[in-house]
Amino acid sequence: MLMTRKRLLTVGAMLALLWLGPLPAEAQSGTPTAPDSKALLHALEDAFASVADRVTPSVVNVSVKPKKGAPGEGGQAPETEQRFRDFFGPELYERFFKRRAPREESRAAGSGVIVDARGYILTNAHVVENAAEIEVRLSDDRKFAATLVGRDSKTDLAIVKIEPGTSVLPVAELGDSDKLRIGQWAIAIGNPFGLDRTVTVGIISATGRTKVGVATYEAFIQTDASINPGNSGGPLLNLDGRVIGINTAILSSGQGIGFAIPINMVREVMTQLIAKGRVVRGWLGISIQDLTDDLAAGFGASGKGGVLVADVMKDSPAEAAGMKAGDIVVDFGGAPIKEVTELQKRVAAIPPGRPIAVTVLRDRKPTKLTVKVGEQPGEETIVAAVPKSTGLGVTVEALTEESAQAFGLRASSGVVVTEVAAGSAAEAAGIKEGDLILEVNRRRTATVDDFKKVVTALKPGDAVPVQVERSGTGRQYVVLKVPEKR
Repeated sequence: MLMTRKRLLTVGAMLALLWLGPLPAEAQSGTPTAPDSKALLHALEDAFASVADRVTPSVVNVSVKPKKGAPGEGGQAPETEQRFRDFFGPELYERFFKRRAPREESRAAGSGVIVDARGYILTNAHVVENAAEIEVRLSDDRKFAATLVGRDSKTDLAIVKIEPGTSVLPVAELGDSDKLRIGQWAIAIGNPFGLDRTVTVGIISATGRTKVGVATYEAFIQTDASINPGNSGGPLLNLDGRVIGINTAILSSGQGIGFAIPINMVREVMTQLIAKGRVVRGWLGISIQDLTDDLAAGFGASGKGGVLVADVMKDSPAEAAGMKAGDIVVDFGGAPIKEVTELQKRVAAIPPGRPIAVTVLRDRKPTKLTVKVGEQPGEETIVAAVPKSTGLGVTVEALTEESAQAFGLRASSGVVVTEVAAGSAAEAAGIKEGDLILEVNRRRTATVDDFKKVVTALKPGDAVPVQVERSGTGRQYVVLKVPEKR
């Protein structure tokens, strides 16, 4: 049985006494005798052991046989493979995920946790990506063939299901991640490197971590409880034995830095995956980027916060509402917007079809729009001029069908960067060969002549926004600082 709240408070108080040391002799007069230190440690030991005893049976080993010819090693798609190679580090990734020799059966493995007596199991999306077969092994060594109910790569979550028949499955209890405090105990259970049901202990190091680079929608719990390849999909628990997160990644460049998806986010995704097999999210149809100080200066924006619209998709809700590339979103639904991750999560939480008030800065003035939020598309849906030197260290030419195909560009107009001089203003701005320049200083550059006119009008010392399209990353803005001497 798990410790009661009263018992936990007692343990905490006793540990505090140990930490602070014995009271001075004069302060001890008339006070109860300090508890035995060995008893205190045994009480804490019992707390961890009780959690392990109760929850370990609900933690499973998830083994995946990838589809033949699936991209990436271990069945992962290239972008997923690179993402987790970066996190686990090349050595751990190669050791754990790399395909075995052709004569051996290639399998990737991870963890999962049973969350429903009907056989529903939570795990990571990257664990079951491109799976041809999924096998689940329980703590009592029973094995079940599992089916994929649904996966959501944007949060790195997936649901698989087994058919337990008449047997009763051990089910983990879900907690409340919104009540977490930094410094709380955290317990991780999983199968690192195939070592079944490994239990590690640490604390909650941070909450609400964003810009980690693992998923689109991030608000990670950071913990120093040891997490390794194979722990992916396993539970992170509190001292009550309730699941507070699903372990997903580690930071290979640091020690004791692991990340878990908060269970309140997991619960929302899990409910939709079980009911629909997919997650329905709100969608505006825009590409966005954080507003850096340089970009803010280039667009004449004052103050902190705001998200820059880099592109507006054709026939999207944003286009229908009149939103334009170069707008700065400062308010969404009556609440201020400070960064990209915040806007992404807010939009995703809006039911499709609902109108939402949006305030943008356009040409330095606030503009109010009403956008009817759409449904986010599924993952399965989405003659050359003589090169002209600009004096900014960049050479461009008109876009042609050949150059568009060669550089993987989608736009039908603009000027293609054919050369960037080392040490130039263009290189400092991050402009690269193969980029398509669509506008400079808020003016379209459909042709080389357009580009020349805009660039000629720039003044030394100006810092102006430049919209570029780049194969693989889409459209974004960079800031070009015009040199004092050209």
